[in-house]
Amino acid sequence: MDETISVRRLTPFQWFTQALLVVGAGIMLLPFIYMIGTSFKPPTEVLTWPPTLFAVHPTWDNYRNLTTIAPFPRFFLNSLIMSTASTLGILATSTFAGYIFSKYRFPGRDLLFIIILATAMVPFETYLIPFYFLIKQLKLINTYAGMAGPYLIMSFGIFLMRQSMSSSIPDELLDAGRIDGCSEWRLFHQIALPLSKSAVGALGIFAFMQAWMAFIWPLILATQREMYTMEVGLSVFQQRFSIDYGSITAGSTVSIIPVFIVFLVLRRNIIQGITLTGLKG
Repeated sequence: MDETISVRRLTPFQWFTQALLVVGAGIMLLPFIYMIGTSFKPPTEVLTWPPTLFAVHPTWDNYRNLTTIAPFPRFFLNSLIMSTASTLGILATSTFAGYIFSKYRFPGRDLLFIIILATAMVPFETYLIPFYFLIKQLKLINTYAGMAGPYLIMSFGIFLMRQSMSSSIPDELLDAGRIDGCSEWRLFHQIALPLSKSAVGALGIFAFMQAWMAFIWPLILATQREMYTMEVGLSVFQQRFSIDYGSITAGSTVSIIPVFIVFLVLRRNIIQGITLTGLKG
């Protein structure tokens, strides 16, 4: 009853705003719908004009090509291992560094934090070649450790966790824990992290997406097809004079599933983190 009354009390401007948001959401979802629809189209329907969202004669051949033309299950596993290792590494380094920069005072803290922020403005392509020679000297070519190496630390993640912990974790709460005999590790593990769930969830989504969509570094480092990731493996369907759009869209559809699952899982942590932030009486 209350929901019905609240809907009826919407002003014309609010109705217009809601309708505009729905239209915007539909426009954003349209490319994904077209991609999924194209993944079921036979080659004769992919380039038809005018284009259609869904296949007239749907087929599973494009998805079968993912296992017959190239070892896409292995590509999927490679991307999953690399992205998981990268996400765990970024969450660990960003939460530790963010906590230290926000709650501890030491000589050169602000200068060191500014240097870390400055590295965020440097594109990865500028130091890609020297980093490649470093990985080569360490004999990590065609290894998961080598592919995940550049994605274990994120300067934006350190900045995000530092800002989140500075605003959501009162110093009085940590001082009370120290008075009760809590160690510094226990303060971080049992107080700082639970109160930073929202930032950790958001950072986990960003970190996983960054590693999952990486293309240039896996392309350079993986010299054997068995170490290709999903993004690199999709290039198998791009020939010199033709492109298999049906198989590429099928691979892209499969590729977005892990990102969608990570978003659904960590989205709950974002909501829970918001409700846990602050002091309880």
